[in-house]
Amino acid sequence: MCFAVPKVTYLLRTTPTWLCPEEISYFDDTLKDTTEIILNVSLSVDQWTQASLPVRHGGLGLRRAGDVGLPAFLASAHGVADLVSRILHSHRDSVTIPFVRDALAIWSDRFPTASLPEVPQVQRAWDDAGARITLSRLFSAASGVDLARLRSVSKVEAGAWLQALPSPHLGTLLDSDSMRVAVAFRLGCDVCIPHKCICGSTVEANGHHALSCRRCAGRFPRHHALNDIVRRALVSANIPCVLEPPGLCRTDGKRPDGLTLVPWQKGKCLLWDATCVSTFAASHLSRTVQAAGAAAESAALLKRAKYSALEAKYYFVPLAFETTGCWGSEAIAFIRELGLKLRERTSDARAGSYLVQRLSIAIQRGNAASLMGTFAPVQSEP
Repeated sequence: MCFAVPKVTYLLRTTPTWLCPEEISYFDDTLKDTTEIILNVSLSVDQWTQASLPVRHGGLGLRRAGDVGLPAFLASAHGVADLVSRILHSHRDSVTIPFVRDALAIWSDRFPTASLPEVPQVQRAWDDAGARITLSRLFSAASGVDLARLRSVSKVEAGAWLQALPSPHLGTLLDSDSMRVAVAFRLGCDVCIPHKCICGSTVEANGHHALSCRRCAGRFPRHHALNDIVRRALVSANIPCVLEPPGLCRTDGKRPDGLTLVPWQKGKCLLWDATCVSTFAASHLSRTVQAAGAAAESAALLKRAKYSALEAKYYFVPLAFETTGCWGSEAIAFIRELGLKLRERTSDARAGSYLVQRLSIAIQRGNAASLMGTFAPVQSEP
């Protein structure tokens, strides 16, 4: 982020950049080339367009100067209009900020269906109007797995890993392979050469088979990491708990993932079970194309049915996630409530956000491990 648009924010807010399209295009092309080199991915036109959207709209937040220049100038001009008026009126001069009328005309031509922002001095108000229109264009051109992907990554929680401070000491730093795979899955880039999975199936260039393969190495580490993060958060909130509690087996001998040792709600202890399902699996795709998080909701219903016998005594919450990063509604509600308890306990206003980021990073690491697990082990030569 620091090498691109944020470094020229002042220039964009004070310059009519639309008057120098060649220079802006050169800047954005350089940004695209640099992004491809750093992330080791190849970006098509639509993929680069998505990457340049804000994270809240399903992008990577790598803003293009051509997209940000006009909103930045308009927000700056409206923000200083009163000050300029007071200064110039003191000298009895007419109040005119150059290029503002031209900027408004160009903005209206670019986004004819968008209305003028109610708070014009806020850059995000101008920027969001264009970002929503760009995202809707991507939606209209997408179908199948691409449409399911766009719906999922547009959810707020799906981009939480991009908001995390990349610190190795905090465990929030993604290694190069994990970052490349996470970006590729988010943007729909090719992530590998088509090859045979260790299970015998074919892994296509998009790598989606790895996210649902039963034999891939990332499933169990991801499942363990999600449960461990929840357990640590509960302990930090002063709620003792245990993983895989004994004595609560179902008829098939399987146990839930965790249990609090003190009541969570209405005098009942919390019982949870986590799962992470593939957004692109054939069994889920017909639903995820229609609605984001549909696969997670379906998985949550299955979990609730499996543990229905324990719900009379315990407060059960299915923690269902999808490989694209979106969550089921019950998982969102639970993590939000746990985040509030962490805030009360630690007095850290961002404790809940940190929890969401750690869970999001765990999902991305599991995706990368699953993909790498599709390759057969390399036999060393004697």
